[in-house]
Amino acid sequence: MTNDLHGKRILLVDDHAMVRLGFRCLLEGAGAAVAGEAENGENAVRLYAETNPDVVVMDVSMPGIGGLVALERLLVWDAKAKVLMLSAHNDDIVPVRALRLGARGYLCKRAAPEEFLRAVGQVASERRYLDPALAQSVALAQLSGSANPVDTLTEKELAVFMKLAEGRSVNDVAEDFCLSPSTVGTHLYHIKQKLNVQNAAELTLVAVRNGLIEA
Repeated sequence: MTNDLHGKRILLVDDHAMVRLGFRCLLEGAGAAVAGEAENGENAVRLYAETNPDVVVMDVSMPGIGGLVALERLLVWDAKAKVLMLSAHNDDIVPVRALRLGARGYLCKRAAPEEFLRAVGQVASERRYLDPALAQSVALAQLSGSANPVDTLTEKELAVFMKLAEGRSVNDVAEDFCLSPSTVGTHLYHIKQKLNVQNAAELTLVAVRNGLIEA
């Protein structure tokens, strides 16, 4: 495991400084080097271009554009970018989306430190990685297709939905994604139609039921 990481340069993307510090300690202890740290998706894209790391370790839930949109932008910049996505939640919707978008791996933050190093090492070595705790539910979600209404949302709608479900306003989300409030309003209209919800409280409830946010 440590051989996979020796000499590898890692870009850490997480809005919590203490989390980044923990990851840095684990990685450096395994012989890797931290090429840079970013606290949001926008800075992750900029730093990637500047540092050209071997692997990006990136949280899904962050201020601004968030991890999934940042993943999309990174892969537009460099289609060969190796990205390991992390999440504090045990849903199957976001892992499926992240892997479809082109993430090389997905790990729940509740995993043991050894599992984190194993995940980064596999992604660094051109192998794919999926958290064993999520593997069965993700496989079933991919087999069942669009049985879950949330899975019918487009990538942009899912990103907007997750922000709104966290209690962000339409204007906040518009600012995060550099969109007009009317465009976000249109996304919200389609989200409500697809999920059959009427208001912000119901949006949040759907997100909680799907494990996308905590109650």
